[in-house]
Amino acid sequence: MTTSILGRPAMAPLPLPLPVGRFDTWPNLVTLLRTAVAVVLGGYAIATHDLRISALAYAAYWLGDILDGWLARRLDQETRLGAVLDIVSDRACTALLCAGLLAHLPGAWVLAVAFLLSFAVLDTVLSLAFLCWPILGPNDFHLVDPVVWRLNWSPLAKAANTAGVVVAIALGWYAVGLLVVVAVGAVKVWSAARVLRMLP
Repeated sequence: MTTSILGRPAMAPLPLPLPVGRFDTWPNLVTLLRTAVAVVLGGYAIATHDLRISALAYAAYWLGDILDGWLARRLDQETRLGAVLDIVSDRACTALLCAGLLAHLPGAWVLAVAFLLSFAVLDTVLSLAFLCWPILGPNDFHLVDPVVWRLNWSPLAKAANTAGVVVAIALGWYAVGLLVVVAVGAVKVWSAARVLRMLP
């Protein structure tokens, strides 16, 4: 083993990083814009206690999230960098907008906290697991494990992950929403354990 000038073991040369793709793409621009609009509207809704503005913020977030994904596929501009930006932006929007809902519906706090733990922690780690493989993002995880992909990133799974819970809160169906959160959380834990078993 070689040693450095300070007498510590010398580090082996770092491997070259995987390519992440360009930042200046249309999908990334949409991701940045929809995040900025949703966060500004969400913050304003909390400050003014205006539930209608919260609804507009959610619409900006969801429509923008659909549009950036569609553009990435349509323009063949899916990148690993774009996938990470999308994941981070989703969490920023969801955390703030969920706080806005709680400002109007404090009785939903147990459901909201459970949802945030599931989405902002479990789902974030699971979604970033794609970085361990040479794929572009979670949408390509079917190449690694079709079962984990189907349970977490298929269109139905994505809808259950966020929209189902938010709709349940908005309709006052807290018990139903909590059941959805618990079920989704259990799927996330099982999926994370399955993914961990695939890693060295």
